[in-house]
Amino acid sequence: MNLKKKLTFMAVFTASAIGTMHVVNRIFSHIALENNLFDEDSFEYYDWRFGRIAYKKIGQGAPVLLIHDLNVCSSSYEWYKTAEKLSETNTVYMIDLLGCGLSDRPLLTYTNFLYVQLLTDFIKHIIGQKTDVIVSGHSSSFVLMACANDESIINRVIMINPEDIINLSKIPTKKSNMIKNLILTPILGTFIYNMRINKKTIRETLVKACCSRDNVREKDVLISFESTQREKAHSKYLYACQCTGYTNVNILNCLKKLNNSIFIITGTKNPENTLAAAQYQNHLPSIEIIGIDQTKQLPHIENPDEFINQVNIFLSDEE
Repeated sequence: MNLKKKLTFMAVFTASAIGTMHVVNRIFSHIALENNLFDEDSFEYYDWRFGRIAYKKIGQGAPVLLIHDLNVCSSSYEWYKTAEKLSETNTVYMIDLLGCGLSDRPLLTYTNFLYVQLLTDFIKHIIGQKTDVIVSGHSSSFVLMACANDESIINRVIMINPEDIINLSKIPTKKSNMIKNLILTPILGTFIYNMRINKKTIRETLVKACCSRDNVREKDVLISFESTQREKAHSKYLYACQCTGYTNVNILNCLKKLNNSIFIITGTKNPENTLAAAQYQNHLPSIEIIGIDQTKQLPHIENPDEFINQVNIFLSDEE
């Protein structure tokens, strides 16, 4: 095969591969968005400087802000089993973080401090007073950073299975920058994103996160999948930044500054959760830890009654 034929073959092959990936991407988007499961009419919007932020406000009483895990599959839907109960005694705010749920997905680099800014501005401009915060997973890190950055915005903090401190301290490398840039490419990057984040992988992740498959409903999978594909799958920008370390932060110095009452709720069926919680307590002994039996990563979904019971105990304590 001469050079001209080789180049022609490569050009045809490349065009076919790109065309196939583009079709696959369109199919993923269509499947994810066809049901339109988000109840958009029940949300209000905060016009933040980096994009519109969707949130819900229900109930009356002292404010409590619920913050879902920092994950492209997550949204305020994460609190569907607990928000109504909490609203019986509190004004409950549920936010969709930038890049998630019904909030905007701007094409920028997502960092931990970006979410510190979002949290600070949301509390000051929407809630308007010092608030208690209940936060899940990786999002716990920027809540703690916000507490250290501005002591006037957050009162008590309840963290659910916060991220391992050592993992949080990992920073981007040259290799991770290359991966990030690859994922951000228009067609190939979206294809890689769709191969990593789809109905099958979301279902597997949710099942792994719970003690029982019965805690994972098909609706949970479909809403998570829809969240990953909104706005032409631009959640891949958050995904690329998160899996390459841009949303990480070293919180050790931050912990030393905190005067907040902090509680950690863990799922005891994952020993890693208890070990991670102990890391926080080692650096800040005033932190209290409670484990909920027969739960893993999502105790607020797996055992909402016990979760609410523990939250009520924490929030009823005098500071």
